[in-house]
This record gives sequence, structure tokens and C-alpha cells, in this order.
Amino acid sequence: MNIITIDFETFYDRDFSLSKITTEEYVRSELFETIGVAVKINDGETEWFSGTEKETWTFLQKFDWNNSIALAHNAVFDMAILNWRYGISPKKIADTLSMARAIHGTEVGGSLGALVQHYQLGEKGTEVINALGKRRIDFSDEDLSRYASYCINDVDLTYRLFGCLAPAFPVSELNLIDLTVRMFTGPVLELDPAVLRRHLQEVQDSKAKLMEGIEESKDMLMSNPQFAELLRNQGVEPPTKISPTTGRETYAFSKTDEEFKALLEHENEMVQALVAARLGVKSTIEETRTQRFIEIAGRGTLPIPLRYYAAHTGRWGGDDKVNMQNLPRTSPLKRAILAPAGYMMIDSDSSQIEARTLAWLAEQNDLVEAFDRGEDVYKIMASSIYGKPVSDITKDERFVGKTTILGAGYGMGAKTFRVQLKTFNVDLPQEECERIITVYRQTYPMIPMLWREAGNALLAIANGQTAPLGRAGVLDVEGTKGIRLPNGLYIKYPNLRRWTNDAGKEELVYDTKKGKAVIPNRIYGGKVIENVCQALARIAIGEQMLLIAKKYRVVMTVHDAIACIVPTNEAETGQEFVELAMRIRPKWAPDLPLNCESGVGRSYGDC
Repeated sequence: MNIITIDFETFYDRDFSLSKITTEEYVRSELFETIGVAVKINDGETEWFSGTEKETWTFLQKFDWNNSIALAHNAVFDMAILNWRYGISPKKIADTLSMARAIHGTEVGGSLGALVQHYQLGEKGTEVINALGKRRIDFSDEDLSRYASYCINDVDLTYRLFGCLAPAFPVSELNLIDLTVRMFTGPVLELDPAVLRRHLQEVQDSKAKLMEGIEESKDMLMSNPQFAELLRNQGVEPPTKISPTTGRETYAFSKTDEEFKALLEHENEMVQALVAARLGVKSTIEETRTQRFIEIAGRGTLPIPLRYYAAHTGRWGGDDKVNMQNLPRTSPLKRAILAPAGYMMIDSDSSQIEARTLAWLAEQNDLVEAFDRGEDVYKIMASSIYGKPVSDITKDERFVGKTTILGAGYGMGAKTFRVQLKTFNVDLPQEECERIITVYRQTYPMIPMLWREAGNALLAIANGQTAPLGRAGVLDVEGTKGIRLPNGLYIKYPNLRRWTNDAGKEELVYDTKKGKAVIPNRIYGGKVIENVCQALARIAIGEQMLLIAKKYRVVMTVHDAIACIVPTNEAETGQEFVELAMRIRPKWAPDLPLNCESGVGRSYGDC
């Protein structure tokens, strides 16, 4: 297929720009205007065009999009314009921003300017700065000519960048980029405005009722002990941290505490309201997200904005101020998301995929076989913890076994384990939590052994050496490159080095970026295994997604779940096909036992 590289230049001003509003709102707005577009076929001469919307549509029709790969940097933007404004949906979509994120992570940066500088491909211009607030009619011939040169250069640089990134990039991952971009640029899911408006009113009423009592005493919000008790009353164990001033444990209730801010997206709306009040936020996440959905419903179908390779494990992340990855499992918003008329939605969740992957990678064969036989591994764990037959395990004991299997696999200590149990209103003594963690590690000794092996692998990476890690033939530790995954991409730990923390303890850290700041991030064997298991699970999910997409339209993925739409009269057979696809074992892990649970319904909430 031909590669058609494209770049749109569009009207923007101080208020109407992607820094102020979402991509969806920007492209669908009545204020939107294409100033010009540059198009390049393969390595041919890049062509610039500027005209009215109708003239631009005519210009774009001369290219064979139905048999070509459309290439852009930040393709969700350009492909949304191409589809929503001009009705063009290319056969394939490629995105150099997504590719670079997978290859370089945070090492280089995602901007076209940073990437072409890294590869020494040329220099990105700055002419776009001079276009602020100017409609197409406002450009002089000379201004438009300079803008054309700027846009043509961007297209040429994007094509050259693709030439650098593509040769070693896995084809399966290119297909996943295509699929991810289309979830946004080719939306088919509908929104029910009545359900959304009703939910918004309920959220606001609930928050107002809650705040009536709290507003009477601001002291309750600002007193750490009292606020902690408010959270506990909602079933949430307050997050803590070590105070840099006193060196003692204290509550993590500030605007800079990520674990605390994460509670703004807690599935309990009361928790959201409490945290929002403490932080001085006027609206809860549930309010703003519902309001945003109502606005989207007024403009059209629901685009699903996902960032491909948002984490260094390869997992997707939310984007465009609609974080579908953090949509609470029980949120009424799900009932407002509908399959198009004549279709049903199937949502299938891979069961315990990380725990299965961990047992398999560690070669903890008794646990792998228990998963494979479909046995209740949570009861088996509880049986070891409480020293009684599986048949005698109670519901509460099974829950402790479940929390142990899902939480203790990455080196969690007894203190953290106790906090996790408290989150679910299970309060065990510290000594009992220490005993449970010990029982887990003694019952499945190959897993702690894998943590130690991962710790040695970290040292090897820091020293530019190789080392074994997990099952033979699955992972490769390649010196400073990082850990090579079965799909050919790497988990990287940039600038991995020894570090002495504030407590005087030596540990390994690597660099992560938060905005423009570079932050040292602690890493250790158990955390490496968490990274690896999440990455392997994500590869398996990605392969399953591509398999499902050959027959049905995949519309969303949330963590370890895949959602697609099927014709209503195929709902039963479609569900069978999806479940079959999600139980297929990867070629790189033919003995990894996979399973899934699925649901079907017209709305996402019914699945």
C-alpha cells in the first residue's frame, strides 16, 4: 500500500485551542476552520492546498485513501479532521507519535521537533506561532506561502521519522495503533442524554446533601484526623506518607499527593465529593465527566480517546479529558453508553490475567495447573492460610485468599497488605498480616525467587550486562536496552542507577518525567515483575483484540477487558466467538492458561 502522509493547519486563538479544549470539541466546533493541508504520497513531492471547506474536500478526494496507509504525527488529530470534517476513513492509519512513545518512552519526548532532532532529520519550524487568531482570509499571500512551507516541512519530517521508526517496529503493534486511533476517529457508540442528565442531577443532589453536614464545620475538612475518619466511614483507608520534616508517617492529603488525588476518581461518589471539598475543587470528577458526556452527546457519537503505550508497560491510558480507563465499574454512566441501532455490545474481561501470568512466568506449576483446571485458587490460598480444607473455607476467608493472590505477588509487605485489606473493611492485626504474607511466600516459593532474579536483572541492566529472567525464551535482559518483550518492544528504565534516599538507604532508581520535571523513581525486583506481568498481559490482550477485530468492531478496551459491537441477531454467537478469542493462548506462551468473563447488552452498563 502507498503511504499518504498528511498534516492539517487549522484556525486557533487564545481560547479556541487544544490547550484549552478537547480534541473532540475542537474538531467538531462551529469555529473550526482548515487553513491548509499538506499531503505526500510515499517519498514524492509534498503538495500543499488551501481553500474553502468544499474546495479542500475536493482536493482530498483525489488521493486513494481506501488502499493506502494514512500517516501523521499525533494521528488522532489529523484523522479526526479527515473523518469528521471530510468523511474520509483510510484503509490503515499510522502514527509516529504512538510509535515513538513505544520505542522511546520518556527518553526523547513526543513532539515532532524533539524526535526529528534526536534522529537528526532536520528542524521543525515555528511559523504556527504567527497564525494565532488568524482565519484563512486573514493571511496575505506571503504569509500563506510561509505557512505552506512550514506545513510541507512537517509532512516531510514525519515521513522521514516514520522511516526511522518503522523498520524494527512490530507489525502487530502497528495494527494496534491503527485500532486505537480508530476508536477515537471513527466513533460508533451513542450516548443517552436523558440518562446522563438524570445521573448529573443525582450526583449533584448527593454531593449537596453530603456537603450540608460538612460545610457546617470546615474544621472537619481541614483536620487530618477528622478527615481521615470521614474517609474511613466511606470504607477508604486514608493514604499515608513519610513526612520529610519529622521522618514519621503522616496522612497524604495534599494537592501533590498522587494517591490522594486518585481518590477524586474513586467509584464511591461520596469519596469523590469529600476529596474535592478538601482540595477546594468545585466539581467532582463524576460531575465534570457527566457534563462532558452531555456536551459530546449534543455533537455526535462518543469517541473513545485512548493513549497507545501511555505507560512503559505498554498499557493504554485515558486521554482528551475523558478517562475511560478510570470509569468506575458500577458507574451509571455506563448505562448511557449505547451500541448503535441494530447492534449489541459485548464486554469481555480477561480473568485474573496478571496472577495467571505471574504464576506461569515464575514456573510455579502447581498454581498454573490449578488455574488451568479452573479451580478456585482463592480458596486454595485461604486453605493454606487458615489450615483447613478448601471445602470449609468461608466467604470472608476466601476474600482474604483472593486479596493475597492478587496483591502479594509483587513483593507486597505485611504493612501494605494490611492497608489494602482495610480498604475493603477487613481489619486484621499486623501480626496476622505478617503471617499471611509468610504463608503466601512459603506456599509459592518460585514467585519470591522470581523477584530476586528480577533484582539481579536490574543490576545487570545498570551495568550493561545480560541476565536470565523468568521462563526461558520469553524475556531477554539486554544490557542498557532493558527487558525485551515477546513482541520485540522493551521495558526500559532510563538512567538506572544507585541512589541514596533521605533515610540514608541505598536503592535503585530510574528517571521518569512529570511535565518538564525529571523525577527519580524507585525500582526493585518485585516492581520489575509487576511491570513485566502487566506488559505480558497487555501483549496477550492486544493479540486477542486484533483477533476479535477481524470479525467484529472493537470499540473500547479498559485494562484487561475488550468491548466490541455485534449485530443484534449475532449476539449469542458473537459472545461465544469473543470468549473463544480471549481464551486463545499466545504463541510465545502456549501453556499460559487464560480465561474470561463476558456480558452482552445494548448499553455498556448491561454487559
